[in-house]
Amino acid sequence: MSLIQRETPYPHWELSDPGSGDLLRVVPERGGLISGWRCAGHEVVYLDLERFLDPAQSVRGGFPVLFPITGGLPDNKLPLPQGVFKLGQHGFARQLPWSMKELADGSGVQLQLCENHETFKAYPFWFLLTMELRLKPGKLEITVVVENRGNTTMPFSFGLHPYFNVSSLESVRFEGLPSQCLNHLSMEETSTAEQIELMEKGIDLLVHPTSAVRLVDEHAGTTLELQLSNPLDLVVLWTEPPRAMVCIEPWSAPRQALLSGDRKLELPPGSSTTLHTRYVFTTAESE
Repeated sequence: MSLIQRETPYPHWELSDPGSGDLLRVVPERGGLISGWRCAGHEVVYLDLERFLDPAQSVRGGFPVLFPITGGLPDNKLPLPQGVFKLGQHGFARQLPWSMKELADGSGVQLQLCENHETFKAYPFWFLLTMELRLKPGKLEITVVVENRGNTTMPFSFGLHPYFNVSSLESVRFEGLPSQCLNHLSMEETSTAEQIELMEKGIDLLVHPTSAVRLVDEHAGTTLELQLSNPLDLVVLWTEPPRAMVCIEPWSAPRQALLSGDRKLELPPGSSTTLHTRYVFTTAESE
């Protein structure tokens, strides 16, 4: 595995597998962002480069990291025993610089984020996030360790918000979805199949699959599979027409979990937990 610093088309680190030709682009200072993944000659990850190059705008693309919440809170307020804190949509991890180093075994890179003066204003906990990215032929494996370094129990949710290129919203279909979903736009349970028919108009759905979820792009002849493991086993599906992309996001809990308690994760002082997910990309030629 090779790790090289590149300056074009934007400053990033490139992790590549000489054997397969697959590569990963990572921008630690922009929220520990995976900004690109090339696999089997395909640019799998969508990135709005013009928007990315404007630091005043939020990123549309890559793999934003969602922590310590997934989704948003009413009035961006998080009530805790320590007080009421202002915490924006999806938390702060996607907006802060992370540190990065190569894994000792050379199989990938490790990214880390810990508490600082800014995070304490929104989330009064001592934490350490460690995210390991491993690039394998046709696969991207992501392992996240969340540590509570403080002396009080730490509640959180975690998710990823990856954007994937598609030929068009008309040319893709999903496999492995349950029959029912939560429509985030109306916050009502509804038919998954009926919602998927609306992809070209824009969807925002939460599903709880029992196995892997696959995005099949008939025109491109490709399949992207998200392999899940508990507790990172909820999936959000999101489109933003006219962008030719689909977000397939593994979440540990639904929106507002820190308020409702629904699947809220809690770490006792000095403890940690490990989350894992994997994306597998195949082409018609490789199957």
